[in-house]
Amino acid sequence: MQLIKDFLDKYKITEKRLALGVSGGADSLALALLFKQELPSYQLIALTVDHGLRPSSKKEADYVAKVMADFDIEHHILTWKGKKPTTGIEEQARLARYRLLGDWCKAHNIHYLAIAHHLFDQAETFLMRLERGSGLYGLSSMQEISDKNGIKILRPLLNTHPQILKDYLRKQNVEWMEDESNQCTDFLRVKMRQFLPLLAEKTGITAERLCLAAENLHRTRGFIEGMVNDIICNKVHIWRNCGASFDIAEFISWHEELKFYVLSRLISDISGNAYMPEAEPLRALINDMKKADFSGATLGGVYFCKQDLRLWLVKEYRGNNMDASEQAWAKYEQNVPEVRGLKIPAKLKQALIFEKKHEK
Repeated sequence: MQLIKDFLDKYKITEKRLALGVSGGADSLALALLFKQELPSYQLIALTVDHGLRPSSKKEADYVAKVMADFDIEHHILTWKGKKPTTGIEEQARLARYRLLGDWCKAHNIHYLAIAHHLFDQAETFLMRLERGSGLYGLSSMQEISDKNGIKILRPLLNTHPQILKDYLRKQNVEWMEDESNQCTDFLRVKMRQFLPLLAEKTGITAERLCLAAENLHRTRGFIEGMVNDIICNKVHIWRNCGASFDIAEFISWHEELKFYVLSRLISDISGNAYMPEAEPLRALINDMKKADFSGATLGGVYFCKQDLRLWLVKEYRGNNMDASEQAWAKYEQNVPEVRGLKIPAKLKQALIFEKKHEK
């Protein structure tokens, strides 16, 4: 079994200093030991998040520290401090975990973080997003490589059955810890996990089949993303990191799905939000923008308006003191001569002035 080397070769990753997200569970322990076995000369740093949501979390983190020491893998425990949520616990814990892991990697100049998501995690994610009515991007599920706040997230086990990982640990004489929250049916992921065997038994729709569907959708997503990239590079003017504009007639000529995905990307890029806006309000906005009397709207932290036969998107700056004076814009034009004489919406002028004033 050579899972890790094959994965790194597939994506031409040559970095030899990598972080590993490791809990006390079988999948992440197997991930760390596979990395060590296949890449003994690499500098591997295991990171464990103690979220403090369960009494046993500290015990689990300490156990991981012991196992990592046994296999000569550098290890650090990252503690989620502060007040914990009482609702949306699963999602908030996930966000906190990635934030802590990402911040540690950035602080220590590490660019790659490997996570132990496996075949069943992917199948569960597909079903959860299907339950929410997700479209192409959601149903393509987790990717083998993704970017999260400037850190490359690697998932080399995404097509690996979890039983293979448990069998591997048994051969290494390494025990793992079971997370008691995996039995709590208050969490949708747990419900999907328990449903998977029944789904396979009654319909023949196995975890492998669900992952194959996600992989096929991912290929389609790649094709659409290529078209979106081409449009943004060639048809859209980006105003620093606070706005964008393009020809309304061009916009109307695009296929409906391209309108949706181009605007989704621009909203995400301009607002800085990691997630795309909800499909229903975005499609409603697209229909509104086709109307002659469209006067403006806000979605996902971005303001939309029409001016001079162009559609304009501007980042919202709530709570900030935005300077809209003619004197401030005249000063901006002196510093950025390429905007002189251009007809730009007032909100974008404010945004550009604000960004210029606060740039490092």
